[in-house]
Amino acid sequence: MALAQARTQEATVLYSQTVKGAFREASDAIVGYSKTREFRAQQESLATAAQDARRLADIRYQGGATSYLEVLDADTRLFDAQIGLANARLSELSAFVELYRALGGGWQQEGPPAR
Repeated sequence: MALAQARTQEATVLYSQTVKGAFREASDAIVGYSKTREFRAQQESLATAAQDARRLADIRYQGGATSYLEVLDADTRLFDAQIGLANARLSELSAFVELYRALGGGWQQEGPPAR
């Protein structure tokens, strides 16, 4: 009788630890996804601003107000912003997959398509 109670208590403690771990993992995934969404939104704003700056640099060059070097510099900043945005989107999608997994989602791995 005492052995059965001890095993029941042990199983209860293990179950409780597992549930707490699952909640912690899901909470961490939610926070991570939220932060990556915010970062992606900031990167979108940065890319939009860089695109506007590139357009204005081109207008200034076409009007003779500046050299083509300013346009090239704006191109470089735009390219960097676009790379940053692409990386932020990748991070956001990865965080979403992690959130899905933490909430119990899964997928079936299938073999190659039949020929």
